[in-house]
Amino acid sequence: QVQLGESGGGLVQPGGSLRLTCATSGIIFRIYNMGWYRQAPGKQRELVALVTLDYITKYADSVKGRFIISRDNAKNAVYLQMNSLQPEDTAVYSCFAARQLRSWEPRVDYWGQGSQVTVSS
Repeated sequence: QVQLGESGGGLVQPGGSLRLTCATSGIIFRIYNMGWYRQAPGKQRELVALVTLDYITKYADSVKGRFIISRDNAKNAVYLQMNSLQPEDTAVYSCFAARQLRSWEPRVDYWGQGSQVTVSS
C-alpha cells in the first residue's frame, strides 16, 4: 500500500519559514522523481519544485531563491524548506511521486493528501 504522508504545514507570518516533509512508504523511493504542487483558492495548480531521482532540482520562478527541495533516499522522504514566505504563497501543498517527466512536467503516479500553508499577519 503506497502512502505519501505530509507534515509541517501551518500558519506563519510574512517573512517566516516552514519546512514540509513528505514521508513515503510502499514505493521504491529512489526510482521516483519527487516534488510539490500547490493550489490556492481560485487558482490553477502550480508545480512548485521537483527533485529528480538524480538529485536535479527545478523550481517555479515564483519561489526561486526562497524555497529549497531536498530528498533523503535513506529515509524515503522529500522536504521543502520554504523561506521568506509571503501571503501569495498561501495554498494547499501536495507532494507527489512520478516515475516519468515530460519536458519537466511530472506524470504523477502518487499524491500526498495535501498540507495547508497559510501566510498571514
